[in-house]
Amino acid sequence: PSLIIVCIQVNSEDNNEDVSEAELKADPCSLCRKGTHRFVLNEEIGLKCNICSFVSQEIKYILPPWVMDRSERSSKKRYAHEEDCSTLDGFMFQDIGCSSQGSHIHFKGTVWERFPYIKKSLYVHQQEGFEFLWNNIAGGIELDKSKRLASPHGVGGCVISHAPGTGKTLLTLVFLKTYMEVFKEIRPVIMAPSSMLLTWEEEFRKWKFDIPFHNFNSPEYSGKEHPIALQLAGNCRSTKFKRMVKLLSWSKGNSILGISYTLFEKLAGQNDDKKAKRSKDEDDVRKILLEIPSLLVLDEGHTPRNERSRIWKALENTKTEKRIILSGTPFQNNFDELYNTMCLVRPKFADKISMKTQKIGRNGQEVTDAREKWTSLTSTIGKLADDRLLEEVKSMIAPFVHVHRGDILKKNLPGLRECVVVLHPPLLQEYLLKKMERVPDTFKLEHHLTLVSIHPSLLVACNYYEDKSSEFEKALMDKITSKSFRLNPDEGVKTRFLMALIQLSVASNEKVLVFSQYHDPFTLIKDQLGSILNWIEGKEFLQMDGKQNVKLRQQTMSIFNDPNSEVKVLLASTRACREGISLIGASRVVLLDVVWNPSVERQAISRAYRLGQKKVVYTYHLITTGKMEGDKYLKQIGKDRISELVFSPTDEHGFRMTGSSSNSDDQILDAMVMSDELKGIFSKIVYQPKESNLVDNFGSVSPIC
Repeated sequence: PSLIIVCIQVNSEDNNEDVSEAELKADPCSLCRKGTHRFVLNEEIGLKCNICSFVSQEIKYILPPWVMDRSERSSKKRYAHEEDCSTLDGFMFQDIGCSSQGSHIHFKGTVWERFPYIKKSLYVHQQEGFEFLWNNIAGGIELDKSKRLASPHGVGGCVISHAPGTGKTLLTLVFLKTYMEVFKEIRPVIMAPSSMLLTWEEEFRKWKFDIPFHNFNSPEYSGKEHPIALQLAGNCRSTKFKRMVKLLSWSKGNSILGISYTLFEKLAGQNDDKKAKRSKDEDDVRKILLEIPSLLVLDEGHTPRNERSRIWKALENTKTEKRIILSGTPFQNNFDELYNTMCLVRPKFADKISMKTQKIGRNGQEVTDAREKWTSLTSTIGKLADDRLLEEVKSMIAPFVHVHRGDILKKNLPGLRECVVVLHPPLLQEYLLKKMERVPDTFKLEHHLTLVSIHPSLLVACNYYEDKSSEFEKALMDKITSKSFRLNPDEGVKTRFLMALIQLSVASNEKVLVFSQYHDPFTLIKDQLGSILNWIEGKEFLQMDGKQNVKLRQQTMSIFNDPNSEVKVLLASTRACREGISLIGASRVVLLDVVWNPSVERQAISRAYRLGQKKVVYTYHLITTGKMEGDKYLKQIGKDRISELVFSPTDEHGFRMTGSSSNSDDQILDAMVMSDELKGIFSKIVYQPKESNLVDNFGSVSPIC
């Protein structure tokens, strides 16, 4: 029997009464070989005789009784306020269920034979990922019905860990299109940071996929809402009611719901305030989001990696175990977070670890708790030469983690040249950096050092005053707060490097992408660009950050990537530019500060170094001399090395995301180093740092005398 979907339930007996006996006899087309039609509701067709297949009424003309009741009430009394529109009357969960596969359309052969045209549109690593998704989510690429319905062992969630910029979105879209054609009525959900939902919309349009995509975060309709849902909405235009329309449309099947992590956490997460009870509508929405999705796609799936966070707990409560994590950087900071990510995509992952019987405790004792076993397995990885435990961990995750490190980029792009540039700060900046090292609060220390290492005037943004009564301190503050000092990039070694690089890049017709995790440096740099080059924001330079409207961010991206635009520089927040953001207009990437998480740096570089890039991409990670930033960068490299060990590829297509040369072929950097005005700021340059032994080659970043 067909599935009666949410809110689209029709009493077939009542509708049968509309077809009178006289009409049946009068209309020869309505004659049934058994004398009387037996009408049943087919969700895709309408009221259909299950004997002779005569269709009495098409599905698009059928309204559920509760909608008819609402229409009758509204004809007597118009809504005074939109908020009076009860959003979820009539949801009947008992009729929905949560079928993991949906109704199956019987096909023979493999998925490649059923969809022969898709192979040409995919690179080799995407073809492998496509089969991997079918094996994990559907049980295999054979489209035999009995195999599909048998729920074979091993079917469940999986991770697509392909290097940033290698086409994970297209791969996922192709999989969803084919999967939804084989399994009707499934209800996929794509979850992503809110800014990336628009990117998904763009990808649907770009590749001309006709699957309706309902952006739950957007205040606008997609234009592909179900007609019954729109009829139900009437003139109501509140966000709450529009979301109901999108839920109804998605629940019909054969469409996709897009929602941000933040909104999902808000609507489906546990209510921390026990006194503030949810309304019935809110409870219904929560139930829908947790129980109805039959497939979850978690873009930037490493985002919910803390088991104590509300978003992780909310996702843990989702009913479906068919989950796809998309992440070029699943290893973020430590193995505890990786364990949480693995348990999220494969809820039975912990059970698999718990079933291990070998004694893996430090003293040889048997450990029973899954998390303790995981800690025992991973605690020495990257520290000892023995790789037995590393291989054991890799074998545990290999069945549901597909890795591609990015060799497709090396084969198809002009190249990537990375370098760490260690810079001598001027005397005043060096003095302030040493003062910052005495800040007792760790978080403040990080913040203060980062800002002051860019330009001393940013000390003002730190609200730091050591001794207000000291005449020297007063004179110092007067100096760094003066307009002339602030607008002089030469007073800060990183701003000096940046300004020289920008001017040389513009002369070579290249665009520069500048990353920082803070907003204050961008305010300063914009003022300096205006003062020195007479540039105007919106014309020669742009800024992209998390405060921007998502549509404006998308517009900024398009303008920057347009080779005919006048824009030369984009100042971008590392937090706002995540996977899915393409900034291939840039061929020079500057990272102003050092972060603990190596994936943040990799993600930033991959905004420019990705499929579609036409030029060699040069990256500059700026570090000031002294212990603080250098030590921090070395620890970042250590984390990245562990990630490489665990997620090293198992096939011949593996490649770590680095360039092809350890020597400089960077004419702009060479010109800066040879310049009489600039050569004094350079302490050391390490090319291809992730291919180097930094302890020996990079070592201490103290000044070279």
